[in-house]
Amino acid sequence: MSEHPDRPPSPLEIEAGSLRGLLHARFRDQAAELARVFESGRSPLDGPGAKIIHEGRNRLGVVSWPWMIAGFHKVVVKEFRFRGANSLKSLLGPSKALRSWLGAVGLVERGIPTPFPVAYLEERKRGIVQNGYYLSGWVPDGREIRGLFRELESDPLRRLLAGLAAFLWECHDKGVLHRDLSDGNIMVKTDEAGRHRFLLLDTNRIRIRGRIGLRGRVRNLVRLGVPAASQRFFVDRYLGEARRRNFWFVYYRARKRAYAGAVALKKKLGLRKLARALRIQ
Repeated sequence: MSEHPDRPPSPLEIEAGSLRGLLHARFRDQAAELARVFESGRSPLDGPGAKIIHEGRNRLGVVSWPWMIAGFHKVVVKEFRFRGANSLKSLLGPSKALRSWLGAVGLVERGIPTPFPVAYLEERKRGIVQNGYYLSGWVPDGREIRGLFRELESDPLRRLLAGLAAFLWECHDKGVLHRDLSDGNIMVKTDEAGRHRFLLLDTNRIRIRGRIGLRGRVRNLVRLGVPAASQRFFVDRYLGEARRRNFWFVYYRARKRAYAGAVALKKKLGLRKLARALRIQ
């Protein structure tokens, strides 16, 4: 997934069979080729050169397209499946494919790193989304932060957490709220000098706010799997000297215990499996 700091120009409308969507203007010359990929009605993740990264409620994979422009020969395709009650949500608002596009564009406009938004496409019947796709650039050598949480110790872990704290404060300061700020939705690129660069993933969960209060900011950190022994350090570095108060760490820990308890209860009751079986999640 390639990232780029420039603000995107106005996107282009794109049609591919029954699919409609938007394409980033820098891919204007590739519009016809991209449309041909989708016109067959076959998912590009089922085609040649596709590598599946995740198979579940939605599918995620990487596709190599030699006709794409330099730096974007590999494209990440997220395929959203809409079934049952879940598909009715698209009558009331934008689909996940469109929200992914809007979230990524919002991040790029605010200078927050994320895989570069290439396009989104969706098919609607009677206003209800049947299927949708979000395409972004591939980021080579990127890792989910969860692996580093497990591997790093002592000073290297503290350097990672200090950088993460500064990055998330900047996101919140710019009104960016990720509603699923978990270990799987933060990517890290590390250079030879050990410096970390963070990118936000799963952009359909991004919301832009005018202002995020301190309570909302701290609550947004709870899903991250920061090692228990380093949580005080992380919260203190996030808050900074001027805002550091013992109350906020106590609040963070209380919210974290509540979140862990809710997750454990869901697993025990099988609520997530039930929601997926009923197609309401």
